[in-house]
Amino acid sequence: MAEIGFYHLTRSSLEQALPPLLGRTLDAGRRAVVRCADAGRVKELDDALWRAAEPVWLPHGTAALGHAALQPIWLTEGEDAPNGATYLFLVDGAACADPQPFERIFDLFDGGDPEAVAGARRRWAACRDAGHSLVYWQQQAKGWTRKA
Repeated sequence: MAEIGFYHLTRSSLEQALPPLLGRTLDAGRRAVVRCADAGRVKELDDALWRAAEPVWLPHGTAALGHAALQPIWLTEGEDAPNGATYLFLVDGAACADPQPFERIFDLFDGGDPEAVAGARRRWAACRDAGHSLVYWQQQAKGWTRKA
């Protein structure tokens, strides 16, 4: 069963927080899928990953770029995971109907948006009730702190 981590963004935007997390994913030898709420967000994150300063380079792709199976990071608004990813990043309240293919799921949400926080609380309760292993991480001045 996948470990599901809820990542409470309090100090930076998703576009700033996501690249280091994806960099660590690649450093761990894993592949990732970033599931977005819509195609517009896929495009925004695609642009943000190409401009990321740290890490300097995050190889990734989208349906518009193709070659899905070759991409270490795949950005999508769908349920697809064509690159064999074992890490799933959920952004903007995107859902995961089937967590089975993944060893880790990262649910990132904006702590400055009351609707996003309420949605994360609902997803937490649903995941807890389904028996998943849950972890809550809060962004701090220097990195992330695991909270009880």
